[in-house]
Amino acid sequence: MLRPTKPPLSDHLKQLVGQPADAIDTPALVVDLDAMQRNLSRMAEFARKHEIRWRPHAKMHKCSAIARLQMQAGAVGVCVQKTAEAEAMAAGGVHDIFISNEVIAPAKLARVAALAHQLAAEKGQLAIAVDSREGVARLAQAMNDARHTSGNAAVIDVFVEIDVGQGRCGVPPGREAGALVHEIRKHPALRFAGIQAYHGKAQHVRSAQERRDIIARAAQDAAFTRKLIEGDGVKVPLITGAGTGSMVCEAATGVYGELQAGSFLFMDADYAQNERDPAQPQFEHALFVKTQVISAGLQHAVCDAGHKSHAIDSGLPKVHQFDAQDDLAYGNGGDEHGILTPATADVAVPDIGRVLWLIPGHCDPTVNLHDHMVGVKGGLEKGTVDRILRVDARGALT
Repeated sequence: MLRPTKPPLSDHLKQLVGQPADAIDTPALVVDLDAMQRNLSRMAEFARKHEIRWRPHAKMHKCSAIARLQMQAGAVGVCVQKTAEAEAMAAGGVHDIFISNEVIAPAKLARVAALAHQLAAEKGQLAIAVDSREGVARLAQAMNDARHTSGNAAVIDVFVEIDVGQGRCGVPPGREAGALVHEIRKHPALRFAGIQAYHGKAQHVRSAQERRDIIARAAQDAAFTRKLIEGDGVKVPLITGAGTGSMVCEAATGVYGELQAGSFLFMDADYAQNERDPAQPQFEHALFVKTQVISAGLQHAVCDAGHKSHAIDSGLPKVHQFDAQDDLAYGNGGDEHGILTPATADVAVPDIGRVLWLIPGHCDPTVNLHDHMVGVKGGLEKGTVDRILRVDARGALT
């Protein structure tokens, strides 16, 4: 069953379109559409150059309109982590979706199976990851139940997830993965689609050389697993994985056939701390929290963007610098406030009413705090509101 339709945009939001960026109330989540488009074009060019598929993670932006833009640019589909995210993407017109996570609860699997049948009817495809025999059996039961109910014979693509160093989900590389492949092949409603080999911890390793070394080991594990499976007479159609921090490493291995990088589109303050690999495209910050100074003292100022407007799991946001006067440090002010202090002695405390733009520490959970994003063209300071982007999968936790 699809998630309920989101309520319509308010008249206030609709009236923002065509207005200058100054008209955006604070705090607000704002997308620099020009920077986003440059990031999108660079990613598409990277994939073409390396002759590799890309399936960006929609859990980052949670917006079906942006997902469709990515597919128009050459993405083969999107990844999500939750059943509800998949439902929200499908409701927004995205028809090729990979739930790159394990789903075990029977009620959720019934929704997975229903969505697989819906997408098949729309000439789309749903895929999912598994890492246990129990997961395979439960998924097969749900698909068989849906087949019986609908009278249709939809098939769901299934990836076996191996743990290549993340230390989270996944079976060990090797024989155990091969055993799961044989379990999948016992069920007509399941189609073995390949290996999920994502190394999340590698994404924020700061050294480019360390990231290359980590992914080289992950690629060895994935290639070893593929060799064992194919040695048993089963073709491995695809090895998929990678994130924004390590995508150039996976692309260079010759092992991975698909990249799942998602944060490249917006970037965030945490990714900016990584040493850039020379082979990686120059991605720009495209997601900002617009805020305003509401109080000022002798040594600090206070803005109206606190933790309710941005996630802090990867650190506090950074103040975007247009010039030297924006060299400010953002400090913890609680739910509704941020504390701004000059970073150097020659920078003044900002005046009351001053508008500032924050770069979130982590884009994914920041987006999940907002119902919509305001898309601006022509720059943050002098630009114009071009569109309102609905966060379709906000709160899609199940």
